[in-house]
Amino acid sequence: MAANGAASRAAAASALFQVLEQQKSLSQVFPSLTDRLESRDRALAQTICYGVLRVLPQLNFIVRQLLSKPLKKDMLILHSLLLVGIYQLLYMRTSDHAAVAATVEAAVLLKQSRQKSLINAILRNVQRQREQLEAQLCDHPELQHNHPRWLAELIQQHYPQRAEQIMLANNQQPPMWLRINEQRVQRADYLALLEAADIAVQQQSPLATAIQLLQPVDVLRLPHFADGWVSVQDIAAQHAAWLLGAEAGEHILDCCAAPGGKTAHILERQPQAQVLAIDADSLRLQRVHDNLQRLQLGAQVICADATDPASWWDGQLFDRILLDAPCSATGVIRRHPDIKWLRRASDIQALVDLQQQILTALWSTLKPGGTLLYATCSIIPAENSKQIQAFLATHADAQAISLGPQGEVDWQWLPGDLAGDGFYYAKLEKQR
Repeated sequence: MAANGAASRAAAASALFQVLEQQKSLSQVFPSLTDRLESRDRALAQTICYGVLRVLPQLNFIVRQLLSKPLKKDMLILHSLLLVGIYQLLYMRTSDHAAVAATVEAAVLLKQSRQKSLINAILRNVQRQREQLEAQLCDHPELQHNHPRWLAELIQQHYPQRAEQIMLANNQQPPMWLRINEQRVQRADYLALLEAADIAVQQQSPLATAIQLLQPVDVLRLPHFADGWVSVQDIAAQHAAWLLGAEAGEHILDCCAAPGGKTAHILERQPQAQVLAIDADSLRLQRVHDNLQRLQLGAQVICADATDPASWWDGQLFDRILLDAPCSATGVIRRHPDIKWLRRASDIQALVDLQQQILTALWSTLKPGGTLLYATCSIIPAENSKQIQAFLATHADAQAISLGPQGEVDWQWLPGDLAGDGFYYAKLEKQR
């Protein structure tokens, strides 16, 4: 038990080190670091990683209070291990003894045996000084939102009335949403299956394909998951296929399609559509293939650069295009808290420029009378409403179609709206 406990803490520290010091995404590094752990230990390591990334500024503040001098470069892994230990002591229900013992032993697995006494001493100080440290955190309001300064200021600038609410939502564990495959089962029948499996659900969503679970569960517990009856997809993202409105026989482009949730949903809603799914990332495209195979759906899937249609497009105009554009992902921070620490303010303009290139390139592949649904999982106006305004101003043959709840020409979800992620939609029609 002690060895397993140490292994989960060491894996969490290693993952955090690669995220914070090497700027790698958690989803990129976590699987290989935990593939030999038991499922329970893997889940614990994941919980610790997500938790640390959600409250990182507060944890860093505490580390600074307790270290007499900064750690040397070859000892930086210990900083991540201290984050792991302090998070357990202050934010988890793990017993203090188990948290300290397993974290100290993790230093051995991280080849830092000589520093066991240092780790032990700092964690014991956290135990003794818990109340004083928590009081010190309260004296620093800038630490309470747990966001990088540039992002906090941007949210405050654009959403002054809701900034605190947005940042609070970003730091919460997100709900688990299911998407029913209407080709296999209806929601009422699947709700009965969930009840029989003792999986509790929240109140039903107005979206006919959506079910919110009361608590997240392993997908293998979901009835007929392997048979393609259901997928995991946030309520905000599920609106893409509904808003696109594909019809039988239409030629559809799903651009930046990986990992394939929206591709599959388009085909679940309209199996007779002819869908081409493209993405520039060949590794992530494998997940599109995997999802389509599990759901027993068919689409043409190719690795392609959306900014250069000449390299992949056969000249047949599309009836509808879904552009799930590359973006800052600032609307899904609650699902991917490492976004806060991987993204930089300087990234935004580069993303805006790329979005503009893709929009312009794909517009030429759309039929007159066709529609393009522009989507991002961002809450930054430069990537969303301002991007669409600029496109409309430079394309006389483009007209925005009303799609918001009150007839708005675009739709900005914020994190937590209707229990969903932050998401943006705008629908453009190409004039004949």
